[in-house]
Amino acid sequence: MSDMATRDAYGKALVEFGGDEKIVVMDADLSGSTKTGDFKKVYPDRFFNMGIAEGNMMATAAGIATCGKTVFCSTFATFASERPLEQIRNSICYPNLNVKVCATHAGLTVGEDGASHQCLEDMAVMRAIPNIRVICPSDGASTRMAIKAAIEEDGPFYIRLGRAKVPSVYGEFGEDIPFTVGKANTLKDGLDLTIIACGIMVKTALEAYAILKEEGINARVIDMHTIKPIDKDAVVKASKDTGLIVTAEEHTINGGLGSAVCEVVCEAAPCPVKRFGIKDKFGKSGTPKALLEAYHLTSEDLANECRKALRESKG
Repeated sequence: MSDMATRDAYGKALVEFGGDEKIVVMDADLSGSTKTGDFKKVYPDRFFNMGIAEGNMMATAAGIATCGKTVFCSTFATFASERPLEQIRNSICYPNLNVKVCATHAGLTVGEDGASHQCLEDMAVMRAIPNIRVICPSDGASTRMAIKAAIEEDGPFYIRLGRAKVPSVYGEFGEDIPFTVGKANTLKDGLDLTIIACGIMVKTALEAYAILKEEGINARVIDMHTIKPIDKDAVVKASKDTGLIVTAEEHTINGGLGSAVCEVVCEAAPCPVKRFGIKDKFGKSGTPKALLEAYHLTSEDLANECRKALRESKG
């Protein structure tokens, strides 16, 4: 699969799997941007534009799910995860209903829309709620598999998607990429340290791996596409094998992937952990590339963080 935005892959997956008549898709007046409009064109009778009323959309989705449907709800991440939080918690997750919240335009790379639309805390918010699974795919191919898994597994999902095109991570696998909810993928093996990444930071981690390898540093790279339930076994093995972990996410370091990894390490296999991400700040307006540079989220920045962590671990 060539470079594409994960939101585009989501739209294509909805059409691909939309022949299942149990699937219903809802949107909060942003179907052109979230790409749910692709589903609408093919299956108009099972698509509902709920208008700019996200709480109403989630509550209605819960009601439809009680009738045996698999409901996908979409809008921008900042409006999907926080504005209708009460409805997600009480109407969807508490009764454990089959609703999939697929939030697009997450993270800094929303770009010029700025801080109001750059949701940097959604994974932290969502993973605190019981019953919901939190997924952050790295590219188009893994997004397709995440949507397939969400259809096959009953219950609430939060799937985090982006606006900008991203490089392929799993392109060589075609449609047979390894993807199991709650099971991380080890993309590179190494014993000097482990980089655990999610979303667009997976490709960044692979680039940092190449930089470090030229210096004789062998890093393990793990795609932790499932933030909840996190793959505890993969984290514990990384801690015991390499003794040092660096997490990487396009999300605040508070409550997201880094925090989830720290919780596992603290309880099961203590080792130093460095969290690489957005440090308790709001976003700004700018191009995705400029923003990643401004917030020090490039592959070279990640390589520097790894070098620093290695120096500190050796005293």
